[in-house]
Amino acid sequence: MNQARLSDHAYAGIVEIINDQDLAVGDRLPSEAALAERFGVSRAIVREALVRLASDGITEARRGAGSFVKSRPQRLAAFMPATELPATLGSYEVRFVLEAEAARLAATRRSPIEMAHVEEGMEMLRTALLSSEPAHAEDMELHRRIAEATGNPAFLIAFDALHADVDKVMRAGVDISRSRPPEVIATMLREHEQIVAAIRAQDAEGAALAMRWHLWEGRRRLMP
Repeated sequence: MNQARLSDHAYAGIVEIINDQDLAVGDRLPSEAALAERFGVSRAIVREALVRLASDGITEARRGAGSFVKSRPQRLAAFMPATELPATLGSYEVRFVLEAEAARLAATRRSPIEMAHVEEGMEMLRTALLSSEPAHAEDMELHRRIAEATGNPAFLIAFDALHADVDKVMRAGVDISRSRPPEVIATMLREHEQIVAAIRAQDAEGAALAMRWHLWEGRRRLMP
């Protein structure tokens, strides 16, 4: 098993400890040495897994005190096993780069026909989000249409390569948001509207910023 797979193993194992032992936000995780012994890996591998968990908002390190639970991803357990979390949440790191730049280029290059295509995608998503129907397909389609509006087929190829992981987080994101107060869905809708408005106005920097903010908030919504 290579280092990346070992890190995934440790990442998933730590998530299982948090969920199985019902650790609360603020609870301290076992030491790096204890985790390394438990998973049969080096402390360097555990440290790498903890850095990734912290990046995903699940744990946080406190200097001289160890790592602590920052959020409990128990809601995600209904959508995917812990073993899939590293790759699925890790897809956000790629999306921050890929989709922010896609939004930037779409704002600069989109034709009137492509803009109408993006606007149509926004309307489909709005209708789906405001209904009780699943909305992940419409969410995916809008993001895909923005990538298409770059005029560079490589963006679509890269986006489609992430389809499996993006589909999981979009399904989870909509369902988890619908289990919360109505303003959460309203916020999700507004984030998409801000991206589309910036592309319409040909505001490249605004489109990139709006996309990054939406993705950041989308990852945060997956947690309690």
